[in-house]
Amino acid sequence: MLETDELLIFIKVVAASSVSRAAGELGVPRATVSRKLAALEERIGARLLQRTTRSMTLTEAGRTFHRHAELVLDAARAAESSVRPRSATPSGRVRVTMPPMTGSGLPELLADFARQHPTIQLLLHVANRVVDLRREPYDVAIRASSALAPGLVARTLTRVRLVGVAAPSYLATHGTPATLADLPEHRCLMGLSGDGTAQTHWHAGKSRTKLAGTVFTNDPHLVLRFALRGLGIAYLPATLVATPLARGELTRVLPQALRLEGAVSVVYRERKLMAPAVRAFVDHVVRHGPVALRHASAAESAELPAP
Repeated sequence: MLETDELLIFIKVVAASSVSRAAGELGVPRATVSRKLAALEERIGARLLQRTTRSMTLTEAGRTFHRHAELVLDAARAAESSVRPRSATPSGRVRVTMPPMTGSGLPELLADFARQHPTIQLLLHVANRVVDLRREPYDVAIRASSALAPGLVARTLTRVRLVGVAAPSYLATHGTPATLADLPEHRCLMGLSGDGTAQTHWHAGKSRTKLAGTVFTNDPHLVLRFALRGLGIAYLPATLVATPLARGELTRVLPQALRLEGAVSVVYRERKLMAPAVRAFVDHVVRHGPVALRHASAAESAELPAP
């Protein structure tokens, strides 16, 4: 049976990338840390760290073990916190996965939480995929997706709209589509699905249009840059394209047909097993998120031309 002090030493060494620095942070002799690491590797029968005189890197087994070790220590902290008085200041680590939403008001919302809870470590992972909160080491997801696995809870924070756009230079060269049926003849800037495969369709209302696509990326900001350079038609959040549209750098494409509304939600595991730090984060986002995101959306969408 592994002991939590072994896991803590291993995680400290990984974070510090040095046995000596980890020993200093833990207040124990360097030899103790080295001996504990060697004993841990021998006990589990796998090399966790590849060490040289100049560097230290995780092995494949070490990366897998590190994720689970963090989950175990977080569970231990949650167990300890669960018996503390409710008035105690929440502390610990909250791992959040979220899409790149830099212009949405989300950064300010997270910054407010960090200012109000200086004893909580906030780890923010930005990715354009649906993370499985049941299997991956994250506590909370902020996502613009309707996918919800069993055992998870979603609270809607705001609504988002997708709109079709293209640069005037593209439309001057390739023409403007008159209907959704014309889109397959155009150069379309497409996304990637959660497993990294190329997007094949655009959804608009209740319709689903199959497209070939010319460029594929999971970064909407990169799609926006390509669209601004006249590389094709893009299907992007209204708040992301509001300013370029107001400046005339982009033009709406099929405004009546090519549009879709969705929700941005905070997703988390059922609250009965939630650590105090995670509960504080979820409560903050649920309480302040709708107003913060709605104000940001209204400010940018004010520049969005009417369809």
